[in-house]
Amino acid sequence: MQKPQDKLPKEIRELATDLHNKLVLNDRSWHKFKSDKNRRAAELLSGALVQLLHGGSHKDVEEFASQAIRWLKGEVKDPGCPKS
Repeated sequence: MQKPQDKLPKEIRELATDLHNKLVLNDRSWHKFKSDKNRRAAELLSGALVQLLHGGSHKDVEEFASQAIRWLKGEVKDPGCPKS
């Protein structure tokens, strides 16, 4: 039986994954983009897309998308770096 994600060309899944990898905040980009609501929303939406295209659970896709919307609305903000 064919999985839903197998109905799409592999190239589409690879492109979505590549986009997500470029948007993910890492140790080098964290301080620059941690409070940028558009960047954070884009990171979360690309994560939702990757989950959807790779057969992830719809619950995970919805959670990523909902979190992205909260960032765009300003309902979520960066908590800052933890103090040691």
